[in-house]
Amino acid sequence: MMRTTIGSAQSVRHGCRLLLLTALCLLTLSCRRENGGAEYRLAYSVFFPASHVQSQLACEWAEEVYQRTGGRVRIDVFPGGTLSGAAENFDCVINRVSDVGMSCFSYTRGLFPLMEALDLPLGYPDGMAATRIANDFLARFQPEELSDVHVLYVHAHGPGLLATIQPVASLDDLKGRSIRGTGITAQMVKAIGANAVGMSQPDTYEALRRGVVDGTFCPMETLKGWRQGEVINHVTKVPAAGYTTAMFAVMNKQVWERFPDDIKATISEVSREWVERHGKAWDEIDREGLEFVKGLGKTITEMKPEEDALVAAALLPMLESWVKKSDAAGLPGTEAMAFLKAAVAEARQNQAAAAATQTTGEAKQGEQP
Repeated sequence: MMRTTIGSAQSVRHGCRLLLLTALCLLTLSCRRENGGAEYRLAYSVFFPASHVQSQLACEWAEEVYQRTGGRVRIDVFPGGTLSGAAENFDCVINRVSDVGMSCFSYTRGLFPLMEALDLPLGYPDGMAATRIANDFLARFQPEELSDVHVLYVHAHGPGLLATIQPVASLDDLKGRSIRGTGITAQMVKAIGANAVGMSQPDTYEALRRGVVDGTFCPMETLKGWRQGEVINHVTKVPAAGYTTAMFAVMNKQVWERFPDDIKATISEVSREWVERHGKAWDEIDREGLEFVKGLGKTITEMKPEEDALVAAALLPMLESWVKKSDAAGLPGTEAMAFLKAAVAEARQNQAAAAATQTTGEAKQGEQP
């Protein structure tokens, strides 16, 4: 059944029909190439641009599946929304415009009421932790909202920050500003007194350049990966607003069920390995994003503790409201929140311990004659 959360039922159906025609044309041209004896030929729609490391990882995943299945499964990757847009990606996997898709849960607001908990401002320390927690959460709760597809894995970026055209040092500086955000992030924007403007990452560069929005909540890597660092002037780290954006890699359920058990096992094995690869990549590109912004001469600051405490107080009702709403809807809201808070706290403790060990090691090296 066609989902309708990304627009009216009629417009969504029309959009997916057009995308299906485009997909058939693309695949017809693609299939003229030597098929290499593949028993299964799949199309993978990725919303990241081709140059983004996460898009490259999707290509490497497809190649690894091809190699480990002995060439039986060939997957053509279509990056940059060329096969289906970021918001339509999930629906288009269900309706077989594409066989596999990668996009953000938050781009289809309301469709993933339990998975959206991952995007709450919980203080994630880094992308690896966020990615591992997201997959543990998926395994623990197995949300019914994902039952129409086969989930390969999920991944999530490092802690979000505030990138703006004008400097931001306090909540007062955000009053009346238009800040880009999607799903939970949009709720964060409203909670701290700014005006939320919903849009996907592919649209954000031009919106910033033209002054349609005054800033965006995003991870550090976005400022390089989506080139948004070119059109902002200031980056403000807000620890209390350390959210993530969870992303899915899913396969059409009928396509998955057609595979024999050995191919299913191989794809599942590769997908488990890619969880770690995506998490590591998020942390690496966050570091690259930081250097990119520094190279452009942008200012990078961290909100003072007293202001950060005000942000935390402003965001707390969001967490409480999510739990209340989820419990009322028959979802395990209380349990999910407890799970996430405990997982994030453990991840932060592990990060702090690792940092302390590294500092001690560096100090000892400095003491050597």
